[in-house]
Amino acid sequence: MTKVYVSTMIGAPAAEVWKVVRNFNGLPNWAPFVAESRIEQNAPADQIGCIRSFTLQGGGRIREKLLALSDYDLSCSYAILESPMGVENYVSTLSLTPVTDGNTTFAEWQAEFDCAPEREAALMQQIGTGVFQASFTALKQRFRG
Repeated sequence: MTKVYVSTMIGAPAAEVWKVVRNFNGLPNWAPFVAESRIEQNAPADQIGCIRSFTLQGGGRIREKLLALSDYDLSCSYAILESPMGVENYVSTLSLTPVTDGNTTFAEWQAEFDCAPEREAALMQQIGTGVFQASFTALKQRFRG
């Protein structure tokens, strides 16, 4: 099983960052690689088991299922159901932790998945840098001003 982990500091209170990332259908608002998103069957975006289907900026569609959402822990977990990336058994968790010194946020995003061995390094780079870090960078810019 392949693991990817990325963390960062965001210069805003965790509660404010959570308001943005909590919306399972809100990726187009903060993830630069997402063109549009919708929740299938008009389910609520915070309903465990709901499925988001989103289109990537460069084309391609990904479907993900919400596995857990905790306003108490400021975290959400999801699984990829379909994607052009060639991953299987993909489960990811995005978590925020309040940092009291400076009223900032420690954010971490991790994923575990199976893939063909020859694709592992490229997928770790694509997910770690192209998805997780790119999204964190966009969040940092959003809360900068």
